Amino acid sequence: MRNFLIAGNWKMNRNAAETATFFNELSADLKKVPNGVDVLICPVYTSLQAAVETSSKINGFKIGAQNMHFEDSGAFTGEITADMIRETGADYVIIGHSERRQYFAETDETVNKKTIKAIDKGLIPVICVGEHLSERKENKHFDVVKHQVVEAYKNVATGDVSKTVIAYEPVWAIGTGETATSEQAQEMHRFIRSEMEKLYDANTANAVQILYGGSMKPENAGELLECEDVDGGLIGGASLKPDSFLKMIKTASELKK
Repeated sequence: MRNFLIAGNWKMNRNAAETATFFNELSADLKKVPNGVDVLICPVYTSLQAAVETSSKINGFKIGAQNMHFEDSGAFTGEITADMIRETGADYVIIGHSERRQYFAETDETVNKKTIKAIDKGLIPVICVGEHLSERKENKHFDVVKHQVVEAYKNVATGDVSKTVIAYEPVWAIGTGETATSEQAQEMHRFIRSEMEKLYDANTANAVQILYGGSMKPENAGELLECEDVDGGLIGGASLKPDSFLKMIKTASELKK
């Protein structure tokens, strides 16, 4: 059985002091990550250290970065390496988020390079895939997502797939107030898993966590997590408040009982 992964992507929010406050408040109600659930927060780079230190009050809590470069060093102003992320104590890194693709020219090629580098350096990449509204309306969403998955996993060995996570982002449902129905989410998650089976094998495909990344919140978390192939959420705004984030962790925990 796959664990649920409840992951918060804070995007460009929360400084170091605010990060510490978040974890101090959360740890008042959460002392240990529940069995069957993995929990992750990805803050901004300057808050990584504070997140690692203050989240240590919660046994089993994980911290990740929101991006990284695929080179180990060089003239890449404003970038950060996998080793620098590991140095903070973080364990995960988000790769190819839709905003990185849209605003910062992230490509399938760079996603693949970053995925391979993250695995090589002992980070768990959360690899984001997903379609825009126009692509869904034109019935191209399966083709788009298949291409992104295939390209992301080029030259990734079967034994390394378990060291990765996939996040499906229906881009049209991020920050818009729109949410894919649970049926739409399950359909795409099942499709992604079937594509992973084609790339590797059934056991490998069944082991990988596939997260829903389209505005999961306490109100819809239960319905989405009940879907067979939805293994958690990559959560934006609803992860910024301890109470709402805790509710989703508790929902996941209840479903594992």
